[in-house]
Amino acid sequence: MSKRQLSRRQNWRIGKIQEERAARAAKREERMLDELEGGDLGPEQHGLVIAHFGVQVDVEDGDGQICRCHLRANLPTLVTGDRVVWRAGNQGQGVIVAQLPRSSELCRPDSRGQLKPVAANVDQIVIVFAPLPQPHANLIDRYLIAAEHAGIRPLLLLNKADLLDEDNAAFIDSLLTTYRQLDYPLLEVSAHEGAGMDQLRAALDDRISVFVGQSGVGKSSLVNSLLPGVDLKVGALSELTGKGTHTTTTARLFHFPEGGDLIDSPGIREFGLGHVSRDDVEAGFIEFRELLGRCRFRDCRHDREPGCALLQALEEGRIQPQRLASYRHIIASLPEREY
Repeated sequence: MSKRQLSRRQNWRIGKIQEERAARAAKREERMLDELEGGDLGPEQHGLVIAHFGVQVDVEDGDGQICRCHLRANLPTLVTGDRVVWRAGNQGQGVIVAQLPRSSELCRPDSRGQLKPVAANVDQIVIVFAPLPQPHANLIDRYLIAAEHAGIRPLLLLNKADLLDEDNAAFIDSLLTTYRQLDYPLLEVSAHEGAGMDQLRAALDDRISVFVGQSGVGKSSLVNSLLPGVDLKVGALSELTGKGTHTTTTARLFHFPEGGDLIDSPGIREFGLGHVSRDDVEAGFIEFRELLGRCRFRDCRHDREPGCALLQALEEGRIQPQRLASYRHIIASLPEREY
């Protein structure tokens, strides 16, 4: 059943209600801040945001203690992974007084198309996929573009390798071969059976990683295997649709005993790229880089134009058909202003 389209007035009413709720929440938060700052606040100290809950965040101090903190009104939106300056209150809660500079941020558009960060100071994006639900190269490529755009190292991770069988093995092998030929780091693991998990732990050491991927690929199962005792809720595949069910409701940061951190972010079915340009998309296809600018026509769309360097590379086997098809699909999905 297709989703019913809302009228302009209905959208306006929904937006108005959300604004009123946000205003009431802001007033409550302001009263709480007044009460906290009216008492005795401790000295300023550095902390790490390990979870985000609306207008409040959980901050971890240097001793590993966690405090629920409120944000001063003049601060930008904080996300999991942010490093902050905060002061402890005498009521078991604290106040964020400053945000420290970010080394990187992972962003995606929200439902209104506004670009929002979802994790900060990440240095590795772990792109998780599995034999079931069947992986789509186009979705993997979107994650790779996002990683390149953010300047964050990608790691491709095939989970549920124990589900490989005679029906899907050839398809999965062809998919993996494409990315191996491009020298992307790639691991095959099974969170259920434990195969390959030692190699994954080594790849996560001394890095701040975030797991991304469509629902049902086993991100929460991986976290449970990597960090026994965390016990994230695991969702089964829907028998009706074959798609996963969302189990993570907020981004949360976990520490590995051997070093390194993991940010587990809410599952998403597709990764919007409305915030990137055509040039950004082309830069995300790393095998295109040496070919761009060599087409006969400056405004070449790499479709049927004579003298197209990409089409020639396709004929010569230097570009895989799957990747060029994915590129065209992503370009076609960009906002019209990018054409």
